[in-house]
Amino acid sequence: MFACAVTEGVATVTMNAPPVNAMSDAWVAGFVRLLDALEARVDWSVLHLRSALKIFAAGADLKEMRARFAVADGVAAQLAAVRGYQALFARIEALPRVTLAEIGGSALGGGLELALACDLRVAAWEAKLGLPELRLGLLPGAGGTQRLTRLCGRAASLRLILGAEMVDGAEAERLGLVQWGAPFSELPAAATAIARRYAALPAHAVAAAKSCITAASDPARDGFREEIEQTHALLHEDRTRVLVRGFLDRSDRNGA
Repeated sequence: MFACAVTEGVATVTMNAPPVNAMSDAWVAGFVRLLDALEARVDWSVLHLRSALKIFAAGADLKEMRARFAVADGVAAQLAAVRGYQALFARIEALPRVTLAEIGGSALGGGLELALACDLRVAAWEAKLGLPELRLGLLPGAGGTQRLTRLCGRAASLRLILGAEMVDGAEAERLGLVQWGAPFSELPAAATAIARRYAALPAHAVAAAKSCITAASDPARDGFREEIEQTHALLHEDRTRVLVRGFLDRSDRNGA
């Protein structure tokens, strides 16, 4: 279901569960095991998530949904599955490393919710993105209503979720749903370049900045206080001190 390769500080995870990377119980369990293995390693600072298929990910596995709806306790089983998606996506969102979703094909329902859990998204202009659950009398309950609203605002969320609307990558970029767009033929190179650019930055500073950015949308946290605390910690880091000293030495040599 997943292939992982770590190169130049980037852990590239390629989803490959034909035909559509459907999110089954086995898929979720496999992703959890993958994260367990990655978190035990220190040779990567960017998680680059992509698909080997024409579709990025199409959401919940329909066979499993059908089986759950066919039994008396199916509702409880379906709710348990949704909680599993929520837990996985929350774990991805909370990673102290940078996470990037490369959306080359359709990202619908849970597939888009997976991408929304990543810090960064780059999509092919030709890709289709949407949360169409309302067409089935459901809602995007794996974090879609929350993350999309935080990301794009209430107006865009009302448009996309209540209208069950699908947009292409170009419109997704305009709405702020993704940060970058590119023609499909150029997407892999663009995503790789983005991942490597972020991987070149000091991982400990990235983790500190990500924590402060997260605090900005959490009313229970004082983001300004966290900036001071994180800065204090960074100033005591040998890695930071070496970088700052080198910068100051270069400035002195250049007459600054």
